[in-house]
Amino acid sequence: MTTRTSISTCLAMTLLLAASACRSSGRVYHDANMDFGSIRTVAVMPFSNLTREAAAADRVRDVFSSALLATGGIYVLPPGEVARGIARAGVALPSSPSVEEVVKLGSVLKADAVIVGVVKEYGEVRSGTTASNVVSISAQMLEASTGKVVWSGQSTKGGVSLSDRLLGSGGEPVNRITEEAVDDLLSQLFH
Repeated sequence: MTTRTSISTCLAMTLLLAASACRSSGRVYHDANMDFGSIRTVAVMPFSNLTREAAAADRVRDVFSSALLATGGIYVLPPGEVARGIARAGVALPSSPSVEEVVKLGSVLKADAVIVGVVKEYGEVRSGTTASNVVSISAQMLEASTGKVVWSGQSTKGGVSLSDRLLGSGGEPVNRITEEAVDDLLSQLFH
């Protein structure tokens, strides 16, 4: 193998490893018949938590709600108002409401859409002796008048990168990675 070939191979492997460390899934669903411009008020439900970190779902929901509100195009109902609406509508499992519960909740809260989410990974992951933070979330937007899924997306950010392995940097703080994953989800929503 020539020096030029081995350098090219090394560079290609480095780029592949770097790209895989900060991955994001391209699996996004948008209902082609939905007028997303008509959505003005959204209720963000409590997220499901599939991680070992007890507060992960609450943390991700808070970052998601704040980032969605910061877009300026949608009003996000406060969590307390959503909790009162959940109680009034009799939603049995707020993290995954039925179609009927979504319609009832939308009517009670005067919301145009309901967002549900799942936190799949949150916190530290290890690869050999190196550790870094990772956040993986998925979310769906349900039209409040019909209970139908009109958008679905997912994002995974963070993980052990090549620089983490080589320099032992430990990666970015989990809150920054959460913000990156949420920003990725919102870019999928507004695509």
